[in-house]
This record gives sequence, C-alpha cells and structure tokens, in this order.
Amino acid sequence: MSITQGRLKATVMDGDQIRRSLSRIAHEIVERNRGTEDVVLVGILAKGDHLAVRLAAKLMELEKAPVAVGSLDISEHRDDRHLRQPAHRATSNMPDVAGKVVVLVDDVIHHGRTARAAMDALMDFGRPRAIQLAVLVDRGHRELPIRPDYVGKNVPTSDAERIEVLIAEDDGVDQAVIVAG
Repeated sequence: MSITQGRLKATVMDGDQIRRSLSRIAHEIVERNRGTEDVVLVGILAKGDHLAVRLAAKLMELEKAPVAVGSLDISEHRDDRHLRQPAHRATSNMPDVAGKVVVLVDDVIHHGRTARAAMDALMDFGRPRAIQLAVLVDRGHRELPIRPDYVGKNVPTSDAERIEVLIAEDDGVDQAVIVAG
C-alpha cells in the first residue's frame, strides 16, 4: 500500500465495496442512457482510467456490447498548473467522442476543478452530445457548480483530510481511505 503523506484515519471502501459501487454505477448508466449504444467512457488520468476500464467490463456484461473507453490527460487544462510540480507527461488516448454521450470517470471529486478541466480537455477531441460524470467518492466541498451524475459513495470530510483511492492496477489493492494531512 502506498499512502504517501499523512496518517491513515479510516478505510471508507474496501475492494468489495468498490466492486459493488462500480456495478451499481454501471446499472445506473444503462438505465439513464437506455442502453450503451452511444456511450463512451473516458477516464481521467491517473486513477479514473482504470475505473473506466472496469466500468466498461461491467457494461459489457450487462449489455453484451462493447463500450469505447478512453483516457484523458487534463494537466494542460488545470487552473492550478502554476502550483504543481511538472510531472511525467501522460498522454490522452481517446476514441471518437463527437455526438456521443461521454461519461467522464474519476476516483474522487472534491472542489470540482478536475472535472472542469476534464470538460475543457475533452472539447479538444470533439463535441459530445452530452457529458456525464461518474466518481467513486464524492467528498463534498465544491467550489464550482459541478455535481456528479453517478457516485459510488459520499464521504463527508474536513478540509484537513484527504481521500486517497488505491487501485489494484497501480497500488496492488483496491481501497479508499481517509488520510489526515
């Protein structure tokens, strides 16, 4: 497990809870969009892309049809670029989104700034018919008028806490934890 900074305060989701949440979100996507015919999943790097792949597999089980999946690097569209350390540049890998219902997938929503940057970045690849947002954890404290369409779990936190989502593909375990800063 790679909790980088701070102290572990609580585990809010284990692997089974994450799996069940993704399954429920997949059912909600099918219901809201009356299937998956024009749905494209786009995961926000660096955890949302893994969650998007998992959601696509669940949607394939439900609808017996593949769902296009992409990954989106939003680093050039963030409003806090000047505050962040330059990191290894990821690259977006996007299917055709023009005229599609794009479900942006991320691990945690907090202020809403990542979702806003993702919407800006998405427009570089075409004009979707609609954009929906799916998150594993909603921790509140929104600063922008953005609300996810699909939420795995609402976890109220203080500003002094962080939610860290660990994903088996990167971290060897599936877990969402609260970390005190």
